[in-house]
Amino acid sequence: MADSVISVNNLNAGYAKSHVLYGVNFEALKGKITVIIGPNGSGKSTLLKSIFGLCSVYSGDILYNTQNITSLSPHTISRKKIAYLPQINNVFANLTIKENLLMASFTIPTKEISSRLPEIFETFPVLEKIQGKAEILSGGQRQMLAMGMALIRRPKVILFDEPTASLSPKLADEVLSKLVQIKEKYGITIIMVEQNVKRALHIADYVYLLANGKNVFSGKPDTLLQHKELGKLYLGIN
Repeated sequence: MADSVISVNNLNAGYAKSHVLYGVNFEALKGKITVIIGPNGSGKSTLLKSIFGLCSVYSGDILYNTQNITSLSPHTISRKKIAYLPQINNVFANLTIKENLLMASFTIPTKEISSRLPEIFETFPVLEKIQGKAEILSGGQRQMLAMGMALIRRPKVILFDEPTASLSPKLADEVLSKLVQIKEKYGITIIMVEQNVKRALHIADYVYLLANGKNVFSGKPDTLLQHKELGKLYLGIN
């Protein structure tokens, strides 16, 4: 599509000799939230990691706008304004909130950092009030700090790997609401892997369902929910 930011074409990928994805096709449209769902072991996180250069790509292409980024190193992809937030270990626990944000700003000119910090605290006001190291943060607060660390670099695309994992329902809703806010305020393209299907479909513009490393469905969330058999078979939705 003309407004496609990330395009994955016939991707075969995995880890060394462990083949996980088989001929996967995927697109993320500019300024939209695209959610990847599926049962455990279906290749959801592997797709994200392939886009960010963390997996072995055996064949196929990954395009960022019209540029081929297949198998580029993660630091090279990061400099192209693509951010990746893993499920765990996504903040520096032994640093303060401000130190985490400054650590994430190492590629930004020093004169610009002071103007960007207030933007982050405006988006995540709870972070400005907390003193001490990041190790004292709740799971939801850590996710918000990780989002802030990504946002301070002003990315065009953010890849989220299960941002609500291990969070209470209330905190999960808060984190997902922040994702919608980020999309609307900054116009960022969001690609998210999420196990909480109902919550994910509630905020998604588009959804991809993977199973056994292959495409099973792509389209609008409402359309997927109309496929009762897919919901029962792969997602546990009755």
